[in-house]
Order: sequence, then structure tokens, then C-alpha cells
Amino acid sequence: MRVNQNIEPKLFFPIAGKKVSVLGAARSGIAAARLLKAKGANVFVSDAGTEEKLIDQIEMLRSMDADYEVGGHSERVLDAEIIVLSPGVPSMIPLLEEARNRDIPVVAELEMASWFCRAPIIAITGTNGKTTTTTLVGKMLDDGKKSNVVGGNTGNAFSAFADTLDENTVSVLEVSSFQLDDINTFHPAISLILNITSDHLDRYNNNFEMYTASKCRIFENQTEDDYLIYNYDDEQTCEQVRRLASKHVHTIPFSAYRQFDEGAFVEEGKLVTILNGKRSEIIGTAEIKIRGIHNLYNSMAATLAAEIAGIGVSSPGLTLKQFRGVEHRLEFVREHNGIKYINDSKATNVDSVWYALQAYTEPLIVLIGGRDKGNDYSKLFDLVKKNVKAIIAIGESADKVYDEFHNMKKVIKAASLSEAIESANETATAGDIVLLSPACASFDWFQNYEQRGRMFKEIVNNL
Repeated sequence: MRVNQNIEPKLFFPIAGKKVSVLGAARSGIAAARLLKAKGANVFVSDAGTEEKLIDQIEMLRSMDADYEVGGHSERVLDAEIIVLSPGVPSMIPLLEEARNRDIPVVAELEMASWFCRAPIIAITGTNGKTTTTTLVGKMLDDGKKSNVVGGNTGNAFSAFADTLDENTVSVLEVSSFQLDDINTFHPAISLILNITSDHLDRYNNNFEMYTASKCRIFENQTEDDYLIYNYDDEQTCEQVRRLASKHVHTIPFSAYRQFDEGAFVEEGKLVTILNGKRSEIIGTAEIKIRGIHNLYNSMAATLAAEIAGIGVSSPGLTLKQFRGVEHRLEFVREHNGIKYINDSKATNVDSVWYALQAYTEPLIVLIGGRDKGNDYSKLFDLVKKNVKAIIAIGESADKVYDEFHNMKKVIKAASLSEAIESANETATAGDIVLLSPACASFDWFQNYEQRGRMFKEIVNNL
């Protein structure tokens, strides 16, 4: 696997002594500031949040002797030779448009961190499944005794460890479209696109083509020596790969329904890979610990990446037998009075819920709602009619959820998560599943989907 070549691009180096503004003081922004300070840059950090909400971040910035501002982005941001952008800050805000008009380079934290990384990079994107697949690749490499560090959009920011890795360690990165918006030379040895469906369109002027183009930037700097692993069954992904990538990068498909001369597929109930002419039967699909067709896709993608990275073919199968998934993604919480409780708080879009509803054969009581992102629930109608016993409508979008589903199923509106779980318990009987799978962002009632999921688990565990 090719070692990363994105060391010290001539446009920006040497970094020492340069004025660099970092927008955003969350996890990625703080890590970027610390890395840039270590490389000798003059760093200024700007965040729109209030001082009360940024107490910990301010303390960290003071400890590294970095200049900063909070409460908004001032003109001082433009007094820079480079602007580094955290993924939480939209790349098209007026201040950044002005920066580009002044020919000040604007780069993503992901891009900047890659300048200092000598390790080969596995980069994983997709509307759904990124965290599970990234975590799974890291676990397969661990089990195969291959040194690796997992981070990016999950766990530690790339900047927190990029310059600590050598050529013998693999950097496994979850990569969001926001992180890809402002790359320049970012160049993974292995990239993965799991799927492309509508999400976050508010950041892309409600333009799906713009969102798709952002996702596809993951392979734009790859060459024929690199690998792009992609979901053949996802129409949008397949179309983009055929149109944009097939002539300049080694493409490897995976599918639950189609078999290939090279790639991953299902044959007679087994997950099979063929790479470089070598066929390997990895595991019986029924033996994979994590459930659902989406997790079969995640398993195939991760297995291909791990094999290409150099681990033995026996290792992925052992990992898949034991891997229980990630927190907040179809996470089993407990069984109480014969009712199972599942935390799928990370399901922040309709497609995630669509996969979740297919993962179970038991009757479902589903908690849906939160901060709506323009959801079209029609994709769920057939599955709701077939698999769902009742819906508990929560959050800001409770009225919309009620309006969408009450003609086909019992829908109960709840004013809090505690009330929602109480209503679910009153509706469920032994053998049912209570599933938190909101299809919405969490920012109406919670700081993030993690807080939402942990509160769900806390309430359920106290029943």
C-alpha cells in the first residue's frame, strides 16, 4: 500500500512563521491549532460560540498560547496567509468568500493534517455507515496485528495524530463531505464510498449534485496505484464512480446481489472476496455479529480495505464474528419484561431509519423526530406498514411525524424523551422492540446525537 506523499506541499511550506487562522474551536479546530503551533505557525482561532459554551476550549487555547476570539468571526480572520476550516463551519459563509476573493487559501483541517502524515491513509465516506465501517477497519487491522490509528470525523481529529505516524502505521479516517469540501492534495491510498443519499443539503443550497460532488472528492487525487472501494448496489455511487473514477484509480466493487471477478460479494450464504486473482471465503453472512443489509455492506467494504492493507484473509472473519457495532448505531441496550430496547440515535436521516427497519423481524415501536432537515418520509411507508406496531413522535418535528404516519399506524406525540419511552412501554408487549431511530438531528432537545442516545440508555436502564 502506497505511503502518503502529501508531505509539505510547495504552496504552503515552510509553515513556520506563517499567519494561520483556524475557524472553529471544537475538536478539529483545537487539534489543528495545536499542530500548527507545534510547526511554528502564528495561529489565530475564531469561533462563533459564546464564551460560556467554550470554557474548556478557551482554556486549551490559552495553554498553547494561541490568540483567539469567540462570539463571532471578525475581519481579523482575514489577516492570514492560510485559513484552516473546521468541518462544523460552513465553507460558503461570506467571510470565507471574501478570503477567496483576496486569494487567501482556505483549506480543510483534514487537508492541513495530511501535509504532515507519512502513513498510508484509508479514508471512508458515505451518507450512512461511515463510523461503523471505520471502526470495523481499525478492529480488523488490530486483530491482524497491523499498526493503525482511527480518527477523523469520529474519535480523535486527524490533526491530533497525523504527524506522529510512520510509514508502517495505517491512518484510518472517517471523512465527511464537510471535510472534503476544502481539500487540495488530500490523497488516500485506499478510499471507500459506502453510499450517497440525501443528507445535509442545507449546507449545499439544497443541491444534491453539490453534495454528491463533495463526497466524490475523496478520490480526486488518487492514481492507478491507489484503490477505490465502492458500493455497486448504490445507484448514485456506482454512477459517479463509473463517470469520474474508473480511468484513473483502481476501482473495487462490493455487492449483496452481484458477483465479480474482483471485489466482494455473497455466494451461497458466504461473504467472498476476490483480490489480485485470489478468492477467499471470509465468513457465513449469518455469522456476522452486526445485523442488517447495511451492516453486510459495511462488512464487505471493511474486509476489502483490510485485505488490501495487508492483513491475512482469516483475520476479517474472526473480527466479524465478534464485532458488536458502535455506540448509538443499532446498539442493544437491554431486555426488560420481554421487550428489547435498541439505541439507533445516530440515525439522523431517513435512509438510516430505512436500514434500521429492515434489520428486525419483531414488531417495532419506533421513536422518530427531532430537528427536521427537510425529511421525505415516503421511503419508509412500506416498511412502516409492514414492520412497525406504533410510532412515538418526538422533538420539534413531532407534528410533522404525526401528519406523515398517523393514517397508517398508531402515532403518539411525546413532550420529552422520558415521556416517549413511557408511551413506548405502555404500547409494547413481550417480544416487541422499542427502537430509537429518529431520522432527525438532535439539536432541538440535545447537544448532539451522542447525548440523545446516552439519555435514552440511561432512562431505559432505570426502568
